[in-house]
Amino acid sequence: MHLYVPTPPVQHFPIENNTPALLDFNKEMKSATMMMRERGKLIYKVYKAITFSLTPLIHLHLYFRKFRGLEHPLRWTERLGRPSLRRPPGPLLWFHAVSLGEGRAAIPVIRRCLVERPDFNILMTTTTLSAFEVLKHQLPPAVIYQFAPLDLPAAVDAFLSYWKPNVVFLMESELWPNIVMATSESKIMLALLNARMSERSFKRWSAPAVIPLIALMLSKFSLITPLSTTEAIRFQLLQAPPFIVSVSADLKYCVGEIGASTNAMKGIEDLQSQLSFRQVWMASSVHKGEHEVMLRVHKTLVQSYPKLLTVIVPRHPHNGLDFAQASKNLGLSVAVRSDDHKLTSETNIYVANTLGELRQLYRLMPISVIGGSFLSTLAGHNIAEAMVAGSAVLTGPHVGHFAHMVAAIRSYNSLSVLQVFGETELEKALHELLSDPISLEARQRAAKEGFYALSRGVLSHVCIQINWYILRLLR
Repeated sequence: MHLYVPTPPVQHFPIENNTPALLDFNKEMKSATMMMRERGKLIYKVYKAITFSLTPLIHLHLYFRKFRGLEHPLRWTERLGRPSLRRPPGPLLWFHAVSLGEGRAAIPVIRRCLVERPDFNILMTTTTLSAFEVLKHQLPPAVIYQFAPLDLPAAVDAFLSYWKPNVVFLMESELWPNIVMATSESKIMLALLNARMSERSFKRWSAPAVIPLIALMLSKFSLITPLSTTEAIRFQLLQAPPFIVSVSADLKYCVGEIGASTNAMKGIEDLQSQLSFRQVWMASSVHKGEHEVMLRVHKTLVQSYPKLLTVIVPRHPHNGLDFAQASKNLGLSVAVRSDDHKLTSETNIYVANTLGELRQLYRLMPISVIGGSFLSTLAGHNIAEAMVAGSAVLTGPHVGHFAHMVAAIRSYNSLSVLQVFGETELEKALHELLSDPISLEARQRAAKEGFYALSRGVLSHVCIQINWYILRLLR
């Protein structure tokens, strides 16, 4: 078990050693690093020229995305660096996350910053429309919320010129060359929080034609907080300065600190009464291809539990109607939440294809199977939200980005997360939990206790790092 106790970061001091061999080695290392970064500057110039030349085509693509409903109908021009809100006077911290999960991970840090540094304004940006629709209800009222600029020279320059942030906090893996380099050239401090570097990303960035660029970009950061020691090593192998890399825990452990909105709670009360006296399990964040697995599992389980209800939450809500149709093709009775269908005693499958309700759904579910983990092309999804809700948590074999979280929680208590390796094992595990209330309760309790044990002190630990490496230098 790894508990994070707030302590000041360890300072690293150089060890004096003037032996000729060591001096020569240090000189060679410095020379190699400088050469790597000089090559990175050349590669960046090429990247910048390419993105500049493609700007008209990307603008056209953005317009068509707006036409298809994939961008905000009124605020889509924010993606071009054009603001829709006034910049207040005073210093400003910019937090950027690509999507919903990363954005939620930033919220506890944002709230702590508002408390500890009320003299700072906070700007939050995300990329996806789905994240915008959910996070606008969860962010503190004082936070300015915009869509992030595309990584185009003109869009980034316009954005930075208007907002003039003092610090940029990028979440997880948002390493865009124009944003990083333009920020650095504007003398703005950079931090990468919840820094993620998967094996696949590491191999991609390690390519000879790319590693000089990533080495240059990482040299511009003042703080990088990787999720694990393994990822910290990967960042350093990509030439991140060792003294700015400080291993942290996953901020997604802090989801328990984000309260549910009143509207979200009202929207779930009706469903809670409809679920009374039904045996139910939920498959959440389900991707295309995975829904077929869940439907086959349901067809097997319903032979033993005729009144069983399976709730399927698509990872992308627009896939919900396809999932519903696939269920109907198997002769199942389906209700769709976005169509305000009510559950009846005959309903077999409930497709919850709405935004922003997953955390509340977990509170109603005795058993939650986390999707994104049953196909080799996927990389898992956050298990923390289900655990903090006290739901028994199951996941497939392909947990990718969340492997560190699954391993840490299972090492604390093996009952906290049940990892199954295939459809047959999933059927067996669900059958055992549905038939054994004592075993189910033990797993629910272990999930919640495991979450709180490993989440304790995470936020304080990260905020201490931010204060030490970033905010204290702004005073």
